[in-house]
Amino acid sequence: MFEGYGVGLTVSPLVPVRGPQRVAPGVVDRPSRLAEVFPAGSRSREANALELARMPGLKAALAAYEAHLVMELAAQSGAPEAGDARPGSSADGTAEGPIPGTSEFFVDELAVILNCTSRSAARLAADAHVLTRRMPAVWAALADGHLDRPRAQVFVDVLGPTADGVAEVVAPRVLPGAAGLSLGRLRSRLAKEALGEDEQAADGRRAQAEEAADVRVFPVADGMSELATDMPAPVASACFSTIDQLAWLLKQDGDSRPIGQLRSMVHADLILRPWDTSRPAVTATLTVVAPLSSVSSGSGAGPAEVNGQPITAAHVRDLLAHLDAVCPGGLRAPTGGSLQIAVTDADGTLLATSGRPELERLARRGCLEHPGDGCECPVLSAPAPVDRYVPSPAQRRFVTTRDRTCRHPNCGQPVGRVDLDHVDAYAEGGPTDCRNLCCLCRHHHRLKTHAPGWRFVLTDDGLLRVTTPSGITRTTGPPGRCERSEQRDLPAPPPAVPEPAPF
Repeated sequence: MFEGYGVGLTVSPLVPVRGPQRVAPGVVDRPSRLAEVFPAGSRSREANALELARMPGLKAALAAYEAHLVMELAAQSGAPEAGDARPGSSADGTAEGPIPGTSEFFVDELAVILNCTSRSAARLAADAHVLTRRMPAVWAALADGHLDRPRAQVFVDVLGPTADGVAEVVAPRVLPGAAGLSLGRLRSRLAKEALGEDEQAADGRRAQAEEAADVRVFPVADGMSELATDMPAPVASACFSTIDQLAWLLKQDGDSRPIGQLRSMVHADLILRPWDTSRPAVTATLTVVAPLSSVSSGSGAGPAEVNGQPITAAHVRDLLAHLDAVCPGGLRAPTGGSLQIAVTDADGTLLATSGRPELERLARRGCLEHPGDGCECPVLSAPAPVDRYVPSPAQRRFVTTRDRTCRHPNCGQPVGRVDLDHVDAYAEGGPTDCRNLCCLCRHHHRLKTHAPGWRFVLTDDGLLRVTTPSGITRTTGPPGRCERSEQRDLPAPPPAVPEPAPF
């Protein structure tokens, strides 16, 4: 075909360049963007339309590839060990995740890898299993770009909860015309076909949905949050009808606020019931955070240091003066509650916690070694280590104030439902010290203790680094600490081994 021409081929291994690279002045050191590689201005309107029309197929192929990778990782993670009766492990040691044959902790590894919540990771894992194992034809259509991701998700949502064998029969039957159906019509067609194969399917899906019901809060913009509740459709309709009628009664009585705002306030009142005085009062805890840099002792002498920061008697007296200036009569604990003061450094790292009575004692007593107002010795610091397994009350107060929630990446369980965990196990020599204690919910406490291959490291300033068995590391800092770039980049793939030339 190419007479008179010769073809030469040179195969050279690509060696990754190590260390920082020098770039020309004015050049931004970052990966190229697709919009720069394929600039829109270089195409006609028709070409841009065609490019956009390709997007659903590309997204579908990526979704299918993601499901494939999830199943590959699951296969490489191994099954849970049977017969594990150690404290904190599951009842029989064989708890499974959403993919049969995997440990219950596989979802946590997937969540850390994708930097998402465990709930999202569990949903992704379950969907990947349904697509690849129960509906391989749907997965193949997704991978080939013949079926878009939203329609593939309808297959998963409707057929995933059905009994074994139903999805395997229904999916190939509906798939040929699925791309031409709207999402609603596709859902209806699948539900009808599934019901014809298994009359118990609808009841099974309903029971599964009721079992997974929960109440969640989603923060939105401008200090607002959305409260979402899963409940059976008749109950939800009855709840909304009650809220709506009460809101319109307020409107008819002359309340000028928008009807949506009235519904929101009625909903809150029905839950909180401010008129009901028969219920026990809620105990309030008031925490005041005081940066040490804002408390000046007025002394010109160089202060002593506690782990790099001083908290002297003069600082304590100034702090009390600041608290007294907040409101008439001084800032005190709320009725039936408590007042806690947290002292931080400039970047939000917690230095010490205290109650007001303790601060008043320190202000009166001062330094025991150098009586007088001029002493710059520290009088308040983080609680000292204790020579036992159970943390002291002062350590518990310090660590829960520092962490506020479970510290596992993307967890956020409130501090009232967490354990104080020794990051380096106490049985292996880890001290009961605030620098070795962090808040973990019971699930992630069990993961750290019993799941093989995980690594947890807590730095002196409270940063927790969590590394999965597959080598991905995520870092979480205490909520009050100023955010810094502590996240480690994903590890680079190993350099490819060059294959020998085919001649």
